[in-house]
Amino acid sequence: MIDTVIFDLDGTLLNTLDDLTDSVNYALRRMNCPARTKEEVRLAVGNSVDYLIEKVLPAAHTEQDHARCKAIYEEHYRGNMHNKTAPYEGVEQMLQSLNEAGLKMAVVSNKSDEFTKTLVAELFGKYIHTAVGQVYTRARKPAPDGVLYALELLHAARANAVYVGDSEVDALTAKNAGLPCIGCLWGFRDRETLMKAGVTVMIETPTDLLAAIKRI
Repeated sequence: MIDTVIFDLDGTLLNTLDDLTDSVNYALRRMNCPARTKEEVRLAVGNSVDYLIEKVLPAAHTEQDHARCKAIYEEHYRGNMHNKTAPYEGVEQMLQSLNEAGLKMAVVSNKSDEFTKTLVAELFGKYIHTAVGQVYTRARKPAPDGVLYALELLHAARANAVYVGDSEVDALTAKNAGLPCIGCLWGFRDRETLMKAGVTVMIETPTDLLAAIKRI
């Protein structure tokens, strides 16, 4: 019986795309590089900040360019991540229903640990008290390390947990951690991408989650 839910953050609980795009383009302007569209940023999000910067910089860039752009981006995002970011419609009700059902919850994200903990505490602190972001001493998703660490913090069994996310990275993370995956269709990827990643259980809205969990 499922008693624990591990969530991705960006594209699953939070729509962060506008703030991410603004910070990316601020950094690119500082680097005298062309701006990126929201769609380009959407497709680059989910694997880590290093992957994001690699994808948005022009192909011909150096390691020094990457490091400088990343530093500018992170400094800007630290003050920018609260401007347009908000929970998806229905997320608050979903978390409340899971809480009332007695399920344990955590977030595991490839966003930096600092930013992950800040956003989860500010926006979901009433329901979620365990947030695991990227640190360089722990392998990032799709490695299972963050999920296994969150389960340890929750004193939860892997056999009773499910992973909820919106991307192919999340699908592979769940597989590597030995958890079933529920795909969110309101996030940064589409149904076809999730199907190709092997996700068989998908939900259209956050309020569909509890019923989907009961079917697993």
